[in-house]
Amino acid sequence: MSSVPPPPSPSLATPPSSPPPTNLPLRQIPGSYGFPLLGPISDRLDYFWFQKPEGFFRKRMEKYKSSVFRTNVPPSFPFFMNVNPNVIAVLDCNSFSHLFDMELVEKKDVLVGDFVPSVAYTGNIRVGVYQDVSEPQHSKVKKFSMDILKRSSSIWVPELVSNLDIFWDNIEATLSKSKSAGYLFPLQQFLLNFLCKTMAGADTSRDTNIANSGYIMLDKWLALQLIPTISIGILQPLEEIFLHSFTYPFFLVSGDYNNLYNFIKQHGKEVIKRGETEFGLSEDEAIHNLLFVLGFNAYGGFSVFLPSLIDAIASDSTGLQEKLRKEARETGGSTLSFDSIKDMELIQSVVYETLRLNPPVPLQFARARKDFRLSSHDSAFDVKKGELLCGFQKLVMRDPVVFDEPERFKPDRFTKEKGVQLLNYLYWSNGPQTGTPSVSNKQCAGKDYVTLTAALIVAYLFRRYDSIKGDGSSITALQKAK
Repeated sequence: MSSVPPPPSPSLATPPSSPPPTNLPLRQIPGSYGFPLLGPISDRLDYFWFQKPEGFFRKRMEKYKSSVFRTNVPPSFPFFMNVNPNVIAVLDCNSFSHLFDMELVEKKDVLVGDFVPSVAYTGNIRVGVYQDVSEPQHSKVKKFSMDILKRSSSIWVPELVSNLDIFWDNIEATLSKSKSAGYLFPLQQFLLNFLCKTMAGADTSRDTNIANSGYIMLDKWLALQLIPTISIGILQPLEEIFLHSFTYPFFLVSGDYNNLYNFIKQHGKEVIKRGETEFGLSEDEAIHNLLFVLGFNAYGGFSVFLPSLIDAIASDSTGLQEKLRKEARETGGSTLSFDSIKDMELIQSVVYETLRLNPPVPLQFARARKDFRLSSHDSAFDVKKGELLCGFQKLVMRDPVVFDEPERFKPDRFTKEKGVQLLNYLYWSNGPQTGTPSVSNKQCAGKDYVTLTAALIVAYLFRRYDSIKGDGSSITALQKAK
């Protein structure tokens, strides 16, 4: 097995982080922010209530006949007085790619827009994800994160397979007694056990409280930070009144977070010590950044992404499963590894296509570092220093100029030479899939681990089962491999 995941193919030329200057016609950015207070409130109600996020952006694209326009995104008035909801939406691949050009934009405190959850949620430490590349601390934390992943590679696959065995054994046991098996919470428990062991060197079985309830603690911690920015789907106007009008205080989950903190502190000592001795972090900085990368980025991202992947496969009726089964069993050798996945072209493509249609992070933000000229496919626009750019990835990844039949799930879209070149425009990880995470950019440190892990899960699935039926929350049938 390789000690680290294979890098992107060197034959692929990674495109520049933003489009080169063009002779496109210069156009004033359409749209407006409306009247103070009233404009943001109107847009907030459209975003969460009347149109929902995808409809919100689509309708404005149609109205302005442009993939670049001015609008407001939540949160906003009344109890977010220090949050400016004004953004420039960038909704095609060309304009969106400017979000990765660190010479043009900065990423300081823009993870979820102008709104920043209280630092109390991260031990009163501003963790790396909120830091711009120009900040000295960013380099330390990014190197620490990449080192964690590199060192975990030797146990990543065996731990994954071991925990998958337990997860699917439990699903089978439930199906033996019931017509369906809900898997969302068991999946999160599996993720927590797996990620704690691989990333922190911490075995959840050593702490009964974490083993049984750690995933619930993380869910609550994640939810309270993000509630003002996401739609829960409860009865309106209750959602607007109680979830989107104010922030929830940290003390509601302080006990849970302290339990997670103490678990990592006690059982992840080796990783924490490296953070101190090799990367110049304090003990607190190492623990809180490790917890954020593990709990917010990895656990949170996988919790959103994997159900979409399972749904795409388990609900398919086009014969995809037969093709996946054939590839999983006839290529890659007898033992699953990072190397074996390289030979499974269709499985990798299915993972990429799921990320294209259902990126785990819906919105990406960046603030203009200076005045610059932004280009879409058909126009150029002047952006002023300090303006906030916002890309809704679900629409960006349906750009009809780049992706043929963009609304359709095409399992083999990213196969063969033409399909592989499309990876230059698969932006789910805060950069192109062909990009490389480094201290000079904000691309997800675990980008390759996410896609390889998802591909390994699919390969495992079809080496264990002939077929699977279900959707994004439950499994209804499993046929064991003959």
